[in-house]
Amino acid sequence: MARIGAKKVTGWKATIAVAMSNYIESGSIIAISTSMIFWQQAFGFDSAFEGLLAALSANAFGAAVGAIIGGPLSDRYGRKFIYTYDLILYMVGVLIAAFAVNQWMLLVAFILTGIAVGAGVPAAWTYIAEEAPSERRAAHVGTAQLAWSVGPAIGFLLAAFLAPAGLVGARIIFLHLFVIAFITWWVRRGLEESKNWKDTQAIRTKQGAKAVAGRGFKALLGRKQNLMAIAFLIGVYAFWNTVAGQAGMFMPNVYRASGLTDSAQQYYLQAFLWTMTVVGTFVFIWLGDRMSRRLLFFIGAALGIAGWVVLVYLPDGPLPLWGFAILWGFASGIGAQAFYGLWTAELFATQYRASAQGLLFFAARIMVGLLSFGFPIWLDVLGLPTLGAILIAILAVSLIVGTVWAPDTQGKSLEQIERERYGAEV
Repeated sequence: MARIGAKKVTGWKATIAVAMSNYIESGSIIAISTSMIFWQQAFGFDSAFEGLLAALSANAFGAAVGAIIGGPLSDRYGRKFIYTYDLILYMVGVLIAAFAVNQWMLLVAFILTGIAVGAGVPAAWTYIAEEAPSERRAAHVGTAQLAWSVGPAIGFLLAAFLAPAGLVGARIIFLHLFVIAFITWWVRRGLEESKNWKDTQAIRTKQGAKAVAGRGFKALLGRKQNLMAIAFLIGVYAFWNTVAGQAGMFMPNVYRASGLTDSAQQYYLQAFLWTMTVVGTFVFIWLGDRMSRRLLFFIGAALGIAGWVVLVYLPDGPLPLWGFAILWGFASGIGAQAFYGLWTAELFATQYRASAQGLLFFAARIMVGLLSFGFPIWLDVLGLPTLGAILIAILAVSLIVGTVWAPDTQGKSLEQIERERYGAEV
């Protein structure tokens, strides 16, 4: 039930309000990425500490910790429970970043925002899929992907516009995230709880304590169907996200290695790249419920690999930079993350759907964090061609897994999918 004084939020408005978790997540990553050079100049830390900041932020370990906590809490206490608290923690984190006076305040800020983002994203993907009509589930899930795309597009435009202001401009970007988070938190007060979750809780109440005891990761990992789905989604999303995470955090470093050294030009190019992601996301919203998902996934994965091949192996110059922005940007809109949000909701029962989201998001962010620790150094030592070949090989794993083992869930209700996967028991 909505709080007194809070306007009831349902339908597409609810989807958009919940999807803003993705704007906040991606916006945080871009704010950190674009501001890193100014923090380094102001506080004097080296590449190793830069890697530590990236690894403990919303891009990696910080989000991983939040996800592994937030997912099970969302299954136990409800999807809306997370929304009551996660954005408050997030607002505290971005305020600390905006007014940081040393690198340790910055570290604390990045950890707090990372935990808040990690807690909110699994609940968001789960809520959107549960509330969406079966025949339009991809379109509603695509709205979360759209918010994830718009965040960096706006973030990079702000960074380019505010670049002359240096560190002051970086602080303004974090303050803009505070404002967005506050507005989102205010709107979410009127959200209804997920009907799927409420129905499942009602059944558990009738069944008594034995059903309640089956909650959490023990229940999730105790079924073969779940283990197979987890392995599939790690192959699809965690591998793709390992590369996407480096691109989100360290793309300025990659551009410098490609010969593009002007920060403002980098930001404008990135803004264009994320605009292409917005275009790709609209294609996913349009086609995700209409055409073969297996084919759509393959197209997105193949275009993403093509983008990195163009950037890494063509001679330095404008052509490979624009080619990468178009191919990788568009592919990210119809690629692994959109399908991850869709398939994770479809392949797990309501009673541990958010826990599965949390576990998978945890695994994905851990993989990003492990590579983030050394990415700036490895880029300097190995060079872009060698490191780029590793990234392309990682993306190839995602393409193969997602194309070969794509599930047949299109157009089916979540309840029908549950019966097909688990039988009458669930």
